[in-house]
Amino acid sequence: MVYRFSGTQMGANLSLSIDNKQLDRQFFGKDRSDKYLTIAYNRGEAQAVVVDEVTYTFPAKSILPLVVNQSFQFEKPEQIVAWQFNREFYCIIDHDQEVSCVGFLFYGWNRTFFLPLDATHQTKIELLIQIFIDEFETVDNIQSEMLLMLLKRLIIIITRLAKQQQFKETELPDARFDIIREYNILVEHHYKTQHQVAFYAEKLNKSPKTLSNYFAIYGTKTPQQLIHERIMMEAKRLFYYTDKSAKEIAYELGFEDAAYFSSFFKKQMGISPTDFKNKKQTGKAGK
Repeated sequence: MVYRFSGTQMGANLSLSIDNKQLDRQFFGKDRSDKYLTIAYNRGEAQAVVVDEVTYTFPAKSILPLVVNQSFQFEKPEQIVAWQFNREFYCIIDHDQEVSCVGFLFYGWNRTFFLPLDATHQTKIELLIQIFIDEFETVDNIQSEMLLMLLKRLIIIITRLAKQQQFKETELPDARFDIIREYNILVEHHYKTQHQVAFYAEKLNKSPKTLSNYFAIYGTKTPQQLIHERIMMEAKRLFYYTDKSAKEIAYELGFEDAAYFSSFFKKQMGISPTDFKNKKQTGKAGK
């Protein structure tokens, strides 16, 4: 079952998928025009989920946040409850403070992460699902406001729990974490044209050295590594999901010299773009 709400203005969309065997997303295929963030809740037992052609274990009773341009497929989609919404319905950047740093879920990280729910939070989410269903089925002039309020509530619950779980051992002051989150958002917006940390440091009114220090507290990857990883993630997506050549992909990702892109790709992956594309095509044929 898929419950849907479409606003009368600006193309605002929110959906709730329950027991939907067709739940998946192909950003470079059928879903390219749909700019949806996804919050997936695994109601059932642990199962596999493939995100951008990487297979993970989606633990039982856990949450998985997914950003707009990620492609994903679940082993047992009928066990997944998924909320999907676009920025016209709810912009996580514009309303950041309203939900206690919602960007934390989608842009505070540089990796796919799973958030396990304890019994208390499972109960909260299950109750919220029922209220969502009631509001989807109640069509009146305040339906959009009610659904928006519920979505905010959902994100607040998940964000609070995520912060508690992630910062138990190492406390990171909010101001510094906000800089890291803003850096990730900026990289997401500009990685195709800006490949150097200095650009992002200037946007954040920080020095590159200060940014490096913040990231050293937070984790092991450097600001430059995050830029490289984002470029590589998109390169691999384009190689896997499109028929574009290595030269076309190089230009799309801001490399004026295709040979330099080839060298960069091989340094990151240990394999040339051509060999990577051939390997992927062979894998698809095998499937």
